[in-house]
Amino acid sequence: MTTAAARTATSAAAVTTTPLGTRRTPLLTLLPRDGALAWVRRGEGMVGWGEADRLEVSGPGALTEAADWWAQRCADTEVHDPVGVPGSGPVLFASVAFDPAVGTSVFVVPEVVVGRRDGCTWVTVTGDADDEQLTVVETSTQHAATSIGRLAYADGALDAMAWCGAVAAAVARIDAGELDKVVLARDLLVTADRPLDPRRLLLRLAERFPDTWTFAVDGLLGATPELLLRRTGRELDARVLAGTAPRGAGAEDDRLAAGLQSSVKDHAEHAYAVDSLADALRPFVDDLVVPEQPIVLTLPNVRHLASDVRGRQRDDDATGLLELVGAVHPTAAVCGSPTDTAARVIAELEGMDRGRYAGPVGWLDARGDGEFGLALRCAELTGADGGRQARLFAGCGIVADSDPIAELAETQAKLAAFQAALED
Repeated sequence: MTTAAARTATSAAAVTTTPLGTRRTPLLTLLPRDGALAWVRRGEGMVGWGEADRLEVSGPGALTEAADWWAQRCADTEVHDPVGVPGSGPVLFASVAFDPAVGTSVFVVPEVVVGRRDGCTWVTVTGDADDEQLTVVETSTQHAATSIGRLAYADGALDAMAWCGAVAAAVARIDAGELDKVVLARDLLVTADRPLDPRRLLLRLAERFPDTWTFAVDGLLGATPELLLRRTGRELDARVLAGTAPRGAGAEDDRLAAGLQSSVKDHAEHAYAVDSLADALRPFVDDLVVPEQPIVLTLPNVRHLASDVRGRQRDDDATGLLELVGAVHPTAAVCGSPTDTAARVIAELEGMDRGRYAGPVGWLDARGDGEFGLALRCAELTGADGGRQARLFAGCGIVADSDPIAELAETQAKLAAFQAALED
C-alpha cells in the first residue's frame, strides 16, 4: 500500500540555495515548534521546516518506490545551487520503518533548509525565496523552547518482569540453535504536564551528546550514535555499534571500560553486527575496509564497541543511496542473525510494533549524497493528549551469554539518555 500527500503547487517549483558565509547561529535554535526536521552533529548538518512535498509509503518495494519518486521530483525541478556541496540544493528528509514492507515510511521535502558544512552556511528554499525566509537564520527561537512541567512514566508493551522473560526465552532459543543473536527492544510511555516541545528536546540531546547525530523527522526525534550508511560521491562509510557497558565514577568507570574491551560476549555480539553490514555491502563496493578489532566509543551515559566500515561503490554500479539503505537494513545491530529468524523472534517476543524505531533515518540530496543513521535513543511524539505524550525506545542485543537483568539495566541506561533531555 502506498499513500502520498503532494502539494502540487510546489511539486515542480524552483529550488534556490543561497550561501550565507560563516554565520554561526546554532542550527537547532532556528527550528519552529511544529514540523521540525533535523540532522545535526557537532553543530553541523541541516535543519528544515515546512512541507513542499511529502510521501508516505509501505510495502515490499517501499524504498525503491521512494527513490523513483525523489528522482522524478528532482528531474522536474529547476535548481539554482552555487554552493554545490552535499546537502545543498534539493533535500529529502526520511524516516524509514523498521520493517518497510509492513510499516509506514515517511519522506518530507522541506520548504526551507538551513545547512552547515565545514563552517559554510547556506539556506535552501523551495518556491519563491522571500526576505523573511532568507533572514530566518538571523533569528534564534531558543527562548521559545518552554518547560514541559512534571513527567509521569508508564510501562509500554511489556513491564520490566515480562521483558526479562522475553530475554530469557530468546536465550533459550539461541541455546537451542535456532539463531545466534536477536535484538529485543522495549518502550516506555511518558506524559508531561504541558505539550512536549521538540526544539527543547533536540537542543538538550545535542548539548549532552554532541558526538551523536541529533535527528527529527515527522515526530520521531533522538540522538543516534550509529551511522547506517553515508554516501559522498562514490565513497560509502558506516559506523557499527554493538556491545555496551554502563558508565561509572572514577576507578569503577575504568573497570567497566576494560571489561567491555575484554568481554567475549560483547565482542561476539559486535562481530555479528559488523559481518551483517559487510556482507550486505560487498556486492556494491570495491575495497571494503573492515577493522580487525572495534574501538571503544565513550558517550556520557554508556560505552559501545564501534567499528567504522568504509568502501567505494563500484563504478559500474548505479544503485542509489535509498536502495543501498534497503539492501543493508536491518543489520544484526538492530535485528539479529540470521536476519529472517531474528525478525520472526522479535515479532513473537517483543510485544510491540516498532514503527520507525530502529529504522533508517536521515537525508538524501539530488546528487545522491546523503547520510542515514539508525533511529536509536529516540522517542516518538505521538500527538496524543494535546501533544503531551511520547513513546521512548531502547533495545539491546541478546546472545547465548546474555543475562536478563543485565540486559534490562542496559535498556534503562539507554532510556536515561532521552529521559535526561525531558527532565533537564
